[in-house]
Amino acid sequence: MNIALFDLDHTLLPIDSDFMWAHFTNAIGWTDAEESLRQNDVFYEQYEQGVLDMNEYVRFVTRAIREHTPDESHAAHARYLAEYVQPAIRQPALDLLQQHRDAGDTLVLITATNRFIAGPIGTLLGFEDENIIATELERGPDGWFTGNVEGMANLREGKVHNMTQWLARRKLDWSDTHISFYSDSINDAPLMERADVPVATNPDERLRALAQARGWRILDLFPKA
Repeated sequence: MNIALFDLDHTLLPIDSDFMWAHFTNAIGWTDAEESLRQNDVFYEQYEQGVLDMNEYVRFVTRAIREHTPDESHAAHARYLAEYVQPAIRQPALDLLQQHRDAGDTLVLITATNRFIAGPIGTLLGFEDENIIATELERGPDGWFTGNVEGMANLREGKVHNMTQWLARRKLDWSDTHISFYSDSINDAPLMERADVPVATNPDERLRALAQARGWRILDLFPKA
């Protein structure tokens, strides 16, 4: 199986969808803007440095939806897609996805962003739901989110673990595939090491340096927002 594997934020999108979700919930009055932005900046810096605690971050980023009903939250997400995500989609990213579709590759999205936020974005970009690997959210007895991560967070080594699980569900192993992996972040170095063709895409400084040292392809689809 030839797999084209893509990170989401700053790879296929020139924005961070988690970060912008916090801006959106501030804009609609679901979160306190000053406190939310302060915390969001701290978490984003931790992510950039590769030290983010995903459990702590997920509790923060899901707080707004946990305080509202599923219907209210899904309606808000639809508005978020229309107002924040769709305007950020760039043609070079769509063209890259289409190139791999035309080549007959299986397209898989793998993102640290939680499924509530990332799932509809992946669908918007044309990924099949079963081929979207995200940080899963635990649900309580009422069927709604608890604020905890379910399973292993889809970050750093967690992406390798969850990709291995995705392959196993299809009775595949790494040796059965040829994987091209596109990512912008040094956090994805463990998964890039496992890919057959790692592509540093709009890379951060540390990933760009690593790609140059390893001779990996560097692809600048668009400047970071």
